[in-house]
Amino acid sequence: MSGVGGIPVLDADAIAAALSPSAAVDALEAALRGGLDPEVDPPRAAVGAEAGEVLLMPSSAPGAVGVKLVTVAPANPDRGHPRIQGVYVLFDPETLAPAALLDGIGLTDLRTSAVSALAVRHLATPSPPAPRRLLVFGTGAQGRAHVGALRAVCPDIARVDVVARDRGRLEAFVAWCAAEHRVEARIAGPEAVAGADLVVCATTAREPLFDGALVRDDATVVAIGSHEPEAREVDERLARRATVVVESRASATREAGDVIRAGLDPGGLVPLAALVRGEARPAAGRPRLFKSTGMAWEDLVVAAAVHEAAS
Repeated sequence: MSGVGGIPVLDADAIAAALSPSAAVDALEAALRGGLDPEVDPPRAAVGAEAGEVLLMPSSAPGAVGVKLVTVAPANPDRGHPRIQGVYVLFDPETLAPAALLDGIGLTDLRTSAVSALAVRHLATPSPPAPRRLLVFGTGAQGRAHVGALRAVCPDIARVDVVARDRGRLEAFVAWCAAEHRVEARIAGPEAVAGADLVVCATTAREPLFDGALVRDDATVVAIGSHEPEAREVDERLARRATVVVESRASATREAGDVIRAGLDPGGLVPLAALVRGEARPAAGRPRLFKSTGMAWEDLVVAAAVHEAAS
């Protein structure tokens, strides 16, 4: 951990060293159980730029204040640069002086996968049998982060199937899963959803990745790849028959194409906070879908936990 003008700076490695996926899940759960209300979180602000867009995500909660600045440049991968880059500024809650700077992408990878794992903890693990077979769409940083976070809450996962378009990245991801997590890992096609206990969609797709009718009634699907009302990774066949859990109804009806394009009734969406607090339960005999758009309160909770652990 380095510093600028006395302010600590935590890069991606420092973030990972300070807070494990399990600890991040626990911090998010504690915040929701403690009364944090995602419905009042400010909406994400986007500013267009010549190369893409700049996203602004501020949030305030008892004992914590912060803001994430993220850029999205679609052409960057072809230039050898990350598509998404950014920084998180955490402020002292009493003086509002800058307290720490965190790598925005290291933080996003940790918090996004931890939010998914929190939802899975309450959707897929309360009843036996425990999930053993995970299917991942996408071979990027979020795909890797989700394998680790989901295995933290579902330690019985013994097989990881992976679907992606780029053969080289696909083979590398499968080899990484086998070596890093000591699981059976295989290249698969979209039809593998029929045998999966857990499915993670972590792509930039704008249309459904698979036939939702193939998803088993006892399976859990996590879709995290987009926050645009026109884009979706799952189809209406899945969304309309699943128990659909969202971070907040406001953010889902504003940004979640998987929800919006399926024409779902906002009143039927289950807020993650209600699930965590035991105020709602998934319906029996139906698949579970967690649709995440990413929210500023999540970054704040995890950034504060990272800062505390690293101090």
